[in-house]
Amino acid sequence: MSIGLPAHLRKESVSRAFARAINTVAFICFSLAFVGVVTLYAGDPSRYLLPAAIALIPLFVTITLVNRYRTVFFTVAHLVIGGPAVYWFSLTVISQLQPVGVVGHYLLNLVGIALMLVGGASRTVGWSILWCTVGLGVSQGAVALASLQWQGYVHPHPAPVVVYVAVVAVLVILRLSQRGVRRVQSHLHRAARDDEFASLRYGIEATSAAVMHDTVLGHLAAIANAPFGAMNPKLQRDIKRDLEVLVGEEWLSEATLDSTDSVRHDWQNSALLAAITEVRALELVVEVTGDLTALSRLDARGDAALGPAVKQCLVNVIKHSGVMQAEVAIFGSDHEVSVLVVDAGKGFNEAETGADRLGLRQSVRRRIEIVSGTVHVWSTPELGTSVMIRVPVGEDAPALTASAIQ
Repeated sequence: MSIGLPAHLRKESVSRAFARAINTVAFICFSLAFVGVVTLYAGDPSRYLLPAAIALIPLFVTITLVNRYRTVFFTVAHLVIGGPAVYWFSLTVISQLQPVGVVGHYLLNLVGIALMLVGGASRTVGWSILWCTVGLGVSQGAVALASLQWQGYVHPHPAPVVVYVAVVAVLVILRLSQRGVRRVQSHLHRAARDDEFASLRYGIEATSAAVMHDTVLGHLAAIANAPFGAMNPKLQRDIKRDLEVLVGEEWLSEATLDSTDSVRHDWQNSALLAAITEVRALELVVEVTGDLTALSRLDARGDAALGPAVKQCLVNVIKHSGVMQAEVAIFGSDHEVSVLVVDAGKGFNEAETGADRLGLRQSVRRRIEIVSGTVHVWSTPELGTSVMIRVPVGEDAPALTASAIQ
């Protein structure tokens, strides 16, 4: 269960879980011993066992503090207080239960096990084993001293030793398992890193392909279709500007924008308006309708992808539709922003487009796929083309209101 946790949290998480389990078992052992002596006293008041029950009360307090704070101070305090308390408990039980019998040895084993288990609450395996050993020594010493003082001999109590061996074995197994977890976790982190790099690489490749189409291929097509002679000054300026963008690698910012970027742009500052303005400069009449305020719900990546994609759709209208008029309709919902680009041109069949027609494929579809959006194309020969682009909004986008829809 700790494989997916960071390294600095995994060890603490396992240690805390084991400490809580150990302390819970210790608390239960003290509780059973307390209930046992109270029950024996209630059944036979002549056996003065109340001092044994009272001796356990400080241990309930110290084990609670150890469970909550897990510090050396409270661990030592628990052992310092627990030694005399277990001695007093053992002396009372041995003196009042003659012969001690199975019930007496059961009660003595419970407090011995509980005091030994405090060692499992340490933050490291080494310290846990050390405190378990000290706790076992203190508890066994207290019981032995009480037995020697009252009976004149020491009766062995193997149950705490058996539990001690089991706890140490569990601690060692946890320690060894953490090494395996570290190896597995390193592979998981490496796989996650590789996947992140692959996603980043795909984004850069898709963006570079789109930028190359928008600039180099577009200019080559313009040069090929230009009349013989000197190049148009405007085309020269456009080529120079786009080459500066490519050499300066400014286009990389579009591919590496953080998906958590909360920067949002309204209609006046959006990439979509900038794209429409550039296309209008090419003498295309663009009518914009719909909910312009919906664009403010896009994050930086969505806005950066939507503008160039719509621009390419409008450039396709100029190049291929045979008309110089198009409509851009904007719609907003709780989960996405949709932009519909419509023209009444000659249309086409997307499946029959040539391999050299990369605009819709590279500059539109791949751009929108990078931001988890979708593109749908409806086109009928001689009736026109409609392109629907849907881009999901960010999780922290402002809620859509009735006034915004209107």
